[in-house]
Parts: sequence; C-alpha cells; structure tokens
Amino acid sequence: MRSASAANTGWKRLGARLRTHGLAWALGLAIVLLQYPLWLGEGGWLKVHEGAQKIVGQQTLNHRLQARNDGLIAELGDLKQGRDAIEERARNELGMIAPDEWFVRVVTSHPIQTGKANE
Repeated sequence: MRSASAANTGWKRLGARLRTHGLAWALGLAIVLLQYPLWLGEGGWLKVHEGAQKIVGQQTLNHRLQARNDGLIAELGDLKQGRDAIEERARNELGMIAPDEWFVRVVTSHPIQTGKANE
C-alpha cells in the first residue's frame, strides 16, 4: 500500500504534466485559430488567389475583344473613306462584278477518297 504522501506526489506530477501538455495544446489550438482567417476567412489567401484567376481571365477576354473592336473600327474607317473598300466587300461577300469585268473562280481539286483505310 502506498502512503498518503506518495499518492499526493503522484497527483502533483500528474497535475504538472497536464498543465505542461495542456498549455502546449492550448497554444497549438490558438495558432490554428489565428491561421483560419488567413487561409479560409473573408479576404483570405484562397479568396485572393481565386480573385486573381478571375482577373486574368477577364483581362484575356478584354484583350481579345479589344482586338476585334480595333479591326471593326479600321473597317468602318475604310468604308467611310473610300469606294475601294465597298467594292472589295461587295465582290467578296456578294459576288458582284462590274459591267466590264470577267469573273473567274479558281477551284482547287482535292483527290477523292475511297473510304478505305490505308493498307
């Protein structure tokens, strides 16, 4: 049988050990709780990264649309300034020809495939 002082010493050791480990666990939990807003909270790293990806996608779309708009503006300027652009567009899109012109269309021939696999 243990004496009362030996049992008391065991409880003291256990209390000291729990305080030491409990403090470590409490500090670890505090660190985790402080990291949550940084990674997952509003304005956290993941939200910022997602926003940056959206910005890159929108900038790509903007550049493509800007190039298209520049082409349309150039074409509009050509149509406003000269008759040559109007004639070219009429010939290409509508197949129109002037009264004193010959229309010749060159069609390239493609070999006819029999549908058989290469043997």
